[in-house]
Amino acid sequence: MNRTLRIVYVAFFCALLLGLGLISLRSFMGFNTTDDATVLNGRWSKAVETHYDDEFPIKRLGTNLWAALDFTLFNEGRPGVVLGRNHWLFSDEEFKPWPNAEQNVADNYALVEGVRQTLKAHGVKLVMAVVPSKVRLYPEHMGDERPASIHADLYRDFHAQLAASQIIAPDLLGPLQQAKQGGAQVFLRTDTHWTPDGAQVAAQQLAAAIGSQFPLSGEPQQFVTEAEKTEQHNGDLERFLPMDPLFSNLMPPSEPLEKRSTRAANAEADSEDALFADSEVPVTLVGTSYSANPNWNFVGALKQALRSDVINDSKDGHGPILPMLAYLKSDAFKNTPPQVLIWEFPERYLPVDNEIGDADPQWVATLKEAGARQPQLAQNTPKSETPNRAQH
Repeated sequence: MNRTLRIVYVAFFCALLLGLGLISLRSFMGFNTTDDATVLNGRWSKAVETHYDDEFPIKRLGTNLWAALDFTLFNEGRPGVVLGRNHWLFSDEEFKPWPNAEQNVADNYALVEGVRQTLKAHGVKLVMAVVPSKVRLYPEHMGDERPASIHADLYRDFHAQLAASQIIAPDLLGPLQQAKQGGAQVFLRTDTHWTPDGAQVAAQQLAAAIGSQFPLSGEPQQFVTEAEKTEQHNGDLERFLPMDPLFSNLMPPSEPLEKRSTRAANAEADSEDALFADSEVPVTLVGTSYSANPNWNFVGALKQALRSDVINDSKDGHGPILPMLAYLKSDAFKNTPPQVLIWEFPERYLPVDNEIGDADPQWVATLKEAGARQPQLAQNTPKSETPNRAQH
């Protein structure tokens, strides 16, 4: 896009906003507020703001038009999305160079090690489920934008650090690539998340690693997964393309999503309370929306692959750190710690200064300090399970 066209584009939109703003001023003719609404208590300004939002002419047109112009002229969406080819959308978290990325990576490594030590003190085995980025699995659908250099070796380096801390972390990237090559779609086209097929592949790898390293105690349980229905799915990344409804024809098409559910084969074992009433908790899952959202049926796939029930303490929309910190402070962990804890951790969150919610900052700092004292010289450790072909 040349400079002249950009100037014309900006001038046009400014003129449009000015025109709409002048027209909207007519709505204030006869505008009244309640007697208790004054400038001093802020109620008058709030009333004006609400009235303006309600009366602004063709407000939706302004939003949709701006998004449509960005999309068609610049091949861009709102901050949060990167447009690829063939209607593929990617999270910009997989592309952008994060501030203080290297320090954030080091801090998150230390925190993972601090969590491992805390779990070990309670007799809990930690297994990491490092979710590879979508763009690492589908680089052929990238547009002109490329991931920043910090992302290049992130997945491999994460596994190397986990190996240095002797944390079990089966490679998920290689099996997901194999499933993709076999015809399965393992990530959704317009969503940040994996498909139920992708989640199932990950669950099988985790179950194999757990079974070989520290088999679960107790009697195996049988679970059955069934396909309920197939619906058209609009991914979470589409919210960064606010062109609907006026320019919905420009939006990426929806895609089919098969909804699955998993149940205990023995109907009498359906109650989770009954399952754990007289026995220790075998497996707890902590993670992000990859685990918390039932659309992907990740916890169901884990139950079937592990032949064990799984308690899901994942949280949607907060990254991988906050749910883990919340779990470590929970009564469930204090009173009935599991045999194995699976921590689902998308690689794209590694260079991020993740939120910690209501957790005590001093306690979090203590976890990091404990982890940082552990020697983690990845170059002196055996190779992790991560194949070199996983990087691009």
